Amino acid sequence: QVQLVVSGGGLVQAGGSLTLSCTDSGPPFSSGSMGWFRQAPGKEREFVGAITWSDGTTYYAESVKGRFTISRDGVKNTVYLQMSSLKPEDTAVYYCATTPNSNSPTKSWLYGYWGQGTQVTVSS
Repeated sequence: QVQLVVSGGGLVQAGGSLTLSCTDSGPPFSSGSMGWFRQAPGKEREFVGAITWSDGTTYYAESVKGRFTISRDGVKNTVYLQMSSLKPEDTAVYYCATTPNSNSPTKSWLYGYWGQGTQVTVSS
């Protein structure tokens, strides 16, 4: 059974860095992808980035390219979202999710299991 646990959120000043982690307590993944999404107050949930389990291919939203990095640890069944050069507009609740899809997994409807979300607040 898939159970995703998200950790690492918090308050950071603009320009700072923060790393989120998402661990699946179920059986190790060998295929599919893990994605990160975020939702700011009054806005729709949006894609942040994703990584495939098989070969580590990454996908990023244009708004975070060059600032955010996704990596995975297959042994720990954990995916990391390293965020740097944070901006106030990055403030949101961040979620991780899994999908069996490995081909451009950028749409939220592809994902069947979601973590509980963690708040990231970037102060100006």
